[in-house]
Amino acid sequence: HTSSCLLIFLAALAGFSRASDVLDYGDDDFESKIGTHDLALVEFFAPWCGHCKRLAPEYETAATRLKGSVPLVKVDCTSNSNTCSKYGVSGYPTLKIFRDGEDSGPYDGPRTADGIVSFLKKQAGPASVELKDDAAFQKFIADQDASVIGFFADDKSTSQAEYLKAASALRDNYRFAHTNSEALLQSQGIDGEGVVLFRPPRLNNMFEDSSVKFTDEKYTSNKIKRFIQDNIFGICPHMTDDNKDQLKGKDLLVAYYDVDYDKNPKGSNYWRNRVMKVAKSFLDQGKKLNFAVASKAAFSHDLSEFGLDGSSGELPLVTIRTAKGDKYAMAEEFSRDGKALERFLQDYFDGKLKRYLKSEPIPENNDGPVKVVVAENFDSIVNDDSKDVLIEFYAPWCGHCKSLEPKFNELGEKLAEDPNIVIAKMDATANDVPSPYEVSGFPTLYFAPAGRKMTPKKYEGGREVSDFISYLKREATNPLVMQEESKKKKKKKSDDDDDKTEL
Repeated sequence: HTSSCLLIFLAALAGFSRASDVLDYGDDDFESKIGTHDLALVEFFAPWCGHCKRLAPEYETAATRLKGSVPLVKVDCTSNSNTCSKYGVSGYPTLKIFRDGEDSGPYDGPRTADGIVSFLKKQAGPASVELKDDAAFQKFIADQDASVIGFFADDKSTSQAEYLKAASALRDNYRFAHTNSEALLQSQGIDGEGVVLFRPPRLNNMFEDSSVKFTDEKYTSNKIKRFIQDNIFGICPHMTDDNKDQLKGKDLLVAYYDVDYDKNPKGSNYWRNRVMKVAKSFLDQGKKLNFAVASKAAFSHDLSEFGLDGSSGELPLVTIRTAKGDKYAMAEEFSRDGKALERFLQDYFDGKLKRYLKSEPIPENNDGPVKVVVAENFDSIVNDDSKDVLIEFYAPWCGHCKSLEPKFNELGEKLAEDPNIVIAKMDATANDVPSPYEVSGFPTLYFAPAGRKMTPKKYEGGREVSDFISYLKREATNPLVMQEESKKKKKKKSDDDDDKTEL
């Protein structure tokens, strides 16, 4: 449990002495009470899970803010094991959404009070809110997130049905409303029907319109969904815990500084406008890149991935991460006139930037049975097309990695004379792991066959020396060359080939 506690960094609730807005249910009342709520978020936790306690205050704050609309519930699994086992809880904490007393699946939303509140607000009630008048309309578009509104003169139209279908599919991520009010259609200049995306007022700027209209003649839910996803962020959104997963995975430039739209909207927009001005000049040339601003305090981990320290100074720190995972950091200090950013982007588009690699130094001596790989020599060792490579990605603190080490060394010794195979290891906490390798737990092992380096195979077999040997016999490009078990035996035949055996 402790490891899942560390890995799934959600949060459990330690008991609170002050009055709490989180409902506390157990074996004796869970079934009868959970059914009284249309929608509820339930946290199954264990009080001893230290790592989990982190979210406790966030969960409490969210419960207070959602009081009267969506209840937040907690169940202590150490004293209510029947309920927890009924819902398949195997690690702590586990968060689930319940609708009308039924488990409707895991909660995959953010782990902050803001994130929980906005996620559950979108889940509560209909996927699209009906707006009856201008006051409701003005209130809806004043939110800190973007708003999508469908305007339909005829509430029975297929266009409205398709719009509601799109809203239902995307309700987790975006806010939807619709109206059949003639006055609202008129005030917004809508003839018969229309879908409009309104950007958050606090992000208004002179470089883009504050709203975007859906222009396709035919209203289908897929076209509406595509329109929203293409336009929701605009030129330069504010990246938060809420939307980071939708932004990452694209070619993305981020300017990190003290972004805080609650306490300092003016200062937050001051630097954002400077980023946008430069961004727009490149986008207008047809260049392709996504832009965002983010709080350097909230994303300090991201900055450390680029070797940057965001703890001091007010000037933005700028990074680019491509969809492929290549990383670039702006070395020149950000200038108020935007020229430094302009030069950085020009070099990026001209292909002149040197990629940032988090890497340990290349070892001076690398003659051991297991080759030490760092980011800087990954290509020359692991991507050597003439060799098969079995590589272990490890973390220095990982217990399983420590118990694998002597076996991996023994495997390397056995295959030391084989010219076609390399046994290697890399500390994945101190070095960037290149794509297409994916490492989310330790140890993770991959086999990279000669000539097929872009399609390495994840090794899922046993971890004894004999398991590795039988795997390599099966997968290796050439027959294995292995050390003889006993070197002491006298050679019987003069035509013996050293002390090697071909298998």
